[in-house]
Amino acid sequence: MAVFKSIPSKRIINGFTIETSESSVVTNDFYETNGEYLIVVKGVENCELKLNHNNTDHVVIKALTNVLVKSDLLIDEEFNEVDLTKGSCVEFKYVGNYWYILSSDGLKNS
Repeated sequence: MAVFKSIPSKRIINGFTIETSESSVVTNDFYETNGEYLIVVKGVENCELKLNHNNTDHVVIKALTNVLVKSDLLIDEEFNEVDLTKGSCVEFKYVGNYWYILSSDGLKNS
């Protein structure tokens, strides 16, 4: 199990400068966001992914396996977690103490 990150970059998130990667490929059964713009999850049967609003304000998650996305804050002002099935891609944005789903393509059958 591993996390593969792209070349490091600096971003300002919530007024703080953090060093992060543009993208990460996650093959662990648990991962917490760290400022990436894109996270691809694969290579495990299930993954729990925690949205960390302290170092991440916008993230796209591509699920090539089953991913349970959780947060200490509500998602779309209503949910504690969102279940992504294999093939789905969802964009999350942190705004005003909530995570919002901006877009989702759902399961692709092609």
